[in-house]
Amino acid sequence: MNMKRTVLTLAATLAVISTSAVAQDDAGRTEYMSACAGCHGETGMGDGPLAELLKVHTPNLTTLAKEKGDGAFPFEYVVWMVDGRKIIRAHGSTMPIWGERYQSTASSERGETADMVAKGRILSLVNYLESIQQ
Repeated sequence: MNMKRTVLTLAATLAVISTSAVAQDDAGRTEYMSACAGCHGETGMGDGPLAELLKVHTPNLTTLAKEKGDGAFPFEYVVWMVDGRKIIRAHGSTMPIWGERYQSTASSERGETADMVAKGRILSLVNYLESIQQ
């Protein structure tokens, strides 16, 4: 009886984990399409419809791991860049401060703070970016 309960618990846990991973991938893709695709393009290659209007080159987001040198995705750096709240901005800065935008529009029915919601959205987005690396 105890073994049966263990197997059922393990199966339920795996189902929740896999559902959460799928939901997170969908959330990250949704964030990307609404926040990033305009400049970086639907495929992340820097060829979005707004890219030509910018004064700076829009980077290809599918080669971040390759450009790092050792092939590892620079997860913390990308989180820092997307969030933007701790970057010292200079005149002409191009990246929106998504951390502020996400925090100012945050709402939660489960009691998370606005900062927690913002960080969750950023992490979903960065996980998606990691998944599209060449």
